[in-house]
Amino acid sequence: MSDLFAASGMSKDAPRPLADRMRPQSLSEVVGQDHLLGDEGAIGRMLQTGRLSSIILWGPPGVGKTTIARLLADETDLHFEAISAIFSGVKDLRAVFEAAEQRRNLGKGTLLFVDEIHRFNRAQQDGFLPYVEAGTVTLVGATTENPSFELNGALLSRCAVLVLERISGEAALTLLSRAEDMEGRKLPLEDRARSALIDMADGDGRYLLNLAEQAFTLGDAKQKLTLEQLTAALQKRAPAYDKNREEHYNLISALHKSVRGSDPDAALYWFTRMLEGGEDPLFLARRLIVMASEDIGLADPTAMMVAGEAARAFERLGEPEGLIPLAHAVVHLATAPKSNASYVGLKKARAAARETGSLMPPKHILNAPTGMMKDQGYGKGYQYDHDAEGSFSGQNYFPESMDRPEYYTPKGQGREGPIAERLAKLKAWRKDRGEG
Repeated sequence: MSDLFAASGMSKDAPRPLADRMRPQSLSEVVGQDHLLGDEGAIGRMLQTGRLSSIILWGPPGVGKTTIARLLADETDLHFEAISAIFSGVKDLRAVFEAAEQRRNLGKGTLLFVDEIHRFNRAQQDGFLPYVEAGTVTLVGATTENPSFELNGALLSRCAVLVLERISGEAALTLLSRAEDMEGRKLPLEDRARSALIDMADGDGRYLLNLAEQAFTLGDAKQKLTLEQLTAALQKRAPAYDKNREEHYNLISALHKSVRGSDPDAALYWFTRMLEGGEDPLFLARRLIVMASEDIGLADPTAMMVAGEAARAFERLGEPEGLIPLAHAVVHLATAPKSNASYVGLKKARAAARETGSLMPPKHILNAPTGMMKDQGYGKGYQYDHDAEGSFSGQNYFPESMDRPEYYTPKGQGREGPIAERLAKLKAWRKDRGEG
């Protein structure tokens, strides 16, 4: 470490950020991850048995992934080697593995911490396998992305995936209390400003301490900062959101399920969360149209019209005015009666279409534009429904060798109530009239 300070022209006593000075010196000092580090947690049990397996730490930024890896090496008396997938290549990996093998021959194990491990490509990830299997290194990978999507199955099968949680409000208060102890004074914040500081960090412990350090410089014991003064002076952390990665799919799932669950308040919350994260409103408009058909259908036929018109209105108006009709559509869909009968019917009918292949329609509903086709029975016996009683002939329209199925079953919600009644009446008529 002294070499690093000398190379940078700094001494060990040079000023260090508060977050660095407060870095835990033991696993017991790590806050917010008791579900992993406690006696009943996965890491806690590993340490109790003295058998540390290779693990992947998955969680948002600033929750302690690097710190936990470093302290695990201390707890297990392993040499700590850290690399970043952003800055390292094949040459760097080869050097790390060679050093680990030499260390192993001398009776010393190596804990290899790989930050942003998902940044390595598939071939590079495969390169870890023989060294993990042989025990040359105990791998601790850190990632902010879903390992199921970003890491090789072969590597995942050799590692335990442990999920770290965002820093909770309680854990954040603990961090701020420790920061005050280290600084020897209270944060110069009114109560509302203190709560706002925690909200600004958005679950990132490191960012919380950076904000606290700024707050220490902005006020003093005689004049505490108000909420308005704090928000004017400090920058709120941007919400964690990536339009091409897991958070995108998590939030659109939350929006869709809130609409399906008839909760307009939750639906508006997730809708605006996506907007604040930078989502394309036209993507949301398209998804609303899908929801209108998949989850509402004929229970409220106007839902599709509202969603479609909201999308067109946004195309004409743009932001910010165009967001109002989209919000209108969100509320309409969330409060509408629900039915997925059409969606379920589609899936059943498609499955049947794949199974039945090329069955021909019954001849009586085929047109006979030529005499030859008429001689073969095309159109013979067809009954024109408008001439039948109730404008319903009851003829069979399925292939002759196919038993009559039932794909669409209205649930009776909203406008589907009368539809269900009509279909029940037609079913009885069809039975009486013998389907032709």
